[in-house]
Amino acid sequence: MTRSQSERPRKAGDPGVSTDPFDQDSFSSVIERNIEVLHRKWKEEERQASLQERIADVVTAFSGSMVFVYLHLAIVISWVLANLGWLPLVPQFDPTFVILATVASVEAIFLSTFVLISQNIAARNAERRSELDLQTNLLSEHEITKLLSLTLEIARHLGIDKAGDASLSELEQHVAPEKVLDQISEKQRSDMPSE
Repeated sequence: MTRSQSERPRKAGDPGVSTDPFDQDSFSSVIERNIEVLHRKWKEEERQASLQERIADVVTAFSGSMVFVYLHLAIVISWVLANLGWLPLVPQFDPTFVILATVASVEAIFLSTFVLISQNIAARNAERRSELDLQTNLLSEHEITKLLSLTLEIARHLGIDKAGDASLSELEQHVAPEKVLDQISEKQRSDMPSE
């Protein structure tokens, strides 16, 4: 089997592909394929991340761990004990705790910046995934509308009259996403309190 044959999507009629839509093995293979494709895509995104993004992710992951909490707890307790004079072998190097406060403030500035960078990256990824969801949903809506039209044509051909059902004729219409977005925006504007 050539490389191009192994990468093309398998479909009904291909050897080893079930034509039964309720075949559990066929359904499982579709799920496994989708998971594998998404996993590969996420790995590719990780490889394409810049050095700064990788550093921000590592710092954010470490600063959000319990090891980070325990490490800081040990450092602060040791610092306080040493500067209160309770550790006889360690001289008091910050008796007013000004250095501790300064170090903590500078660390907080950098950590919050790293967290914001990671959140921005996560927000961009989430936005791309939501766009994929939207495109998939629009494609599904289009396919369902086509299937409904075909089903109604079959029903008419068989003499089953459902033409009087208003909901069916409404469902046969394609959804215009821009009109839905306009209606959502209009609803949000009407819900906002007037100044």
